[in-house]
Amino acid sequence: MTSTDRPRLAVRSPADLLAAVPYLLGFHPADSVVVVALRGRRIVFAARADLPAAPDDPAHPARHLAGVVRRQRVDSATVVGYGPAARVTPTVDAVRAALGELGLTVLDALRVTDGRWWSYLCAEPVCCPPDGRPYDPGTSQVTASAVLAGQVALPDRAALAARVAPVDGPARAAMRRATDEAERRLVRLVEAESAGDRPGGRSLHAAGVAAVRDALRRQRRGERLGDDEVAWLTLLLTHLPVRDHAWERTDGRDRDVALWADVLRRAEPELTAAPASLLAFAAWRLGEGALAAVALERALAEHPDYPLALLLDDLLRRGVPPSELDGWPAVGPPGVVRPRRRRRRARG
Repeated sequence: MTSTDRPRLAVRSPADLLAAVPYLLGFHPADSVVVVALRGRRIVFAARADLPAAPDDPAHPARHLAGVVRRQRVDSATVVGYGPAARVTPTVDAVRAALGELGLTVLDALRVTDGRWWSYLCAEPVCCPPDGRPYDPGTSQVTASAVLAGQVALPDRAALAARVAPVDGPARAAMRRATDEAERRLVRLVEAESAGDRPGGRSLHAAGVAAVRDALRRQRRGERLGDDEVAWLTLLLTHLPVRDHAWERTDGRDRDVALWADVLRRAEPELTAAPASLLAFAAWRLGEGALAAVALERALAEHPDYPLALLLDDLLRRGVPPSELDGWPAVGPPGVVRPRRRRRRARG
């Protein structure tokens, strides 16, 4: 699910909507069914599901999308199917029925195949001819407005996944060496703490807090972390209090997405769970649900039981809107209020 806190796009026709969908999702969909939901006249969010492999089994995407829509407090929607008619039509019909059961008005239902679109609801041959209407999103004013606003539509979902793919070649070899050295550094830190009088874990936590704050500060300045810094940070993030410190300071900002995407791509496979989850959280808060989803796929591929990744994956699948956490970190995950600590007033 992708919410639309980004700059608004003026949509006045089916062709405009089709031009907007890739920018709402972050990529051009294929073999997909998409629901674009509105509150009043404003597009609130877009959600996508794969077309089922068997055209006679459309219930799963319909249930999923209806469940997502139910949480958004919207009153109308348009359904768009991308692919051949034999696969799209039964799925669009099932989604329309599921949305109708929620009491939503389905404004239109469209099929997009080979650069043409058809409406399932319009029977007027003048505006909706039987052969469909050609459309070119590259010539749309909606596309121009989106690009001018800095929005990006990648060619497909695979290109989106490439944004979080691990680096390889010389960059991977350099990160492996940096991580080996960071592990030796961590051993020295733990051994020094064990030999001293400090309570267990305090030095580790202090080092983690410092690394997180330095990374966030460097990102604000537009500076990229070096390999040694990324390796040290990813090791320290395996300590949950350090991970939670980073989580509380991560929100829906472009710079947070950029930082954790870079750290995730360079992290060694066994150290990806925390940065992938932090990226997913930042992307979700920013309204980039598709990016959050591919980040979580990376986290759960290596660490299928990682609790934070499972929590965020559940939020995405249930369509919990990012606005549920407005005021973060004073509020926790939906239903959990986390009071801010009050500073003691100086006496006298």
